[in-house]
Amino acid sequence: MTSKPNVRQPSHVACRDCSLSSLCLPLALNVKDIDNLDQIIKRGRPLKKGEHLFLEGDPFDSVYAVRSGAIKTYTATNEGEEQITAFYLPSEILGLSGMDTDVYPVSAQAMETTMVCEIPFEQLEMLSDDFPELRRHLMRLMSKKIREDQQMMMLLSKKNADERIATFLINLASRFRRRGFSSQSFRLSMSRNEMGNYLGLAVETVSRVFTRFQKNGLISAVGKEIEIQDAVQLCSLAGGKAADIEQIIAIN
Repeated sequence: MTSKPNVRQPSHVACRDCSLSSLCLPLALNVKDIDNLDQIIKRGRPLKKGEHLFLEGDPFDSVYAVRSGAIKTYTATNEGEEQITAFYLPSEILGLSGMDTDVYPVSAQAMETTMVCEIPFEQLEMLSDDFPELRRHLMRLMSKKIREDQQMMMLLSKKNADERIATFLINLASRFRRRGFSSQSFRLSMSRNEMGNYLGLAVETVSRVFTRFQKNGLISAVGKEIEIQDAVQLCSLAGGKAADIEQIIAIN
């Protein structure tokens, strides 16, 4: 039995009026062609915190764009525990990993009140036949996901706890910056426990690193509210290049 909530109710927010259109699938289309994409998108009620968009093993039939809020994907280990595989922020696309097996290999769960756009994949494929740039954009999204997975493997295999968390925070800062938000002050959607699960660290280790970062003046943290106070040192700890550091500093 599928876990999917009803996301098929009509919405008054069209793609051309969405503030995220320059970051989402419409960026691959001319303004006059965006309506073709908009016609196949299904929108509906928000997902509540803890509600699933789909479960591992559900039939693959759609991909989703996050409009607001945040979603985590996870898989069940052999011990029946949850292993988080990714976090998705507004404008990011999830669900593409179900293409090759026709089932979703992970579960997707809202971490807070979240709105999504459902894009039926069969109709998206047909549309991409008419708009080659849309197909190329989908290929770029899949390539980006492969690259991120490779970076995650390297992160977990080679970096210590401080480096892992610094990398995680710099990555979030960069993603917020691309969305026009502050890369210096932002709110974490995930808990310390979820962060540790994703990074392969115990929650106690995550807490100790945050305390150490605050003591050393790298960040200020009050609950889930984060303020990066020393972007240069934090980015250097994450192994960032000079250009990465300059981009973070420039926005602060």
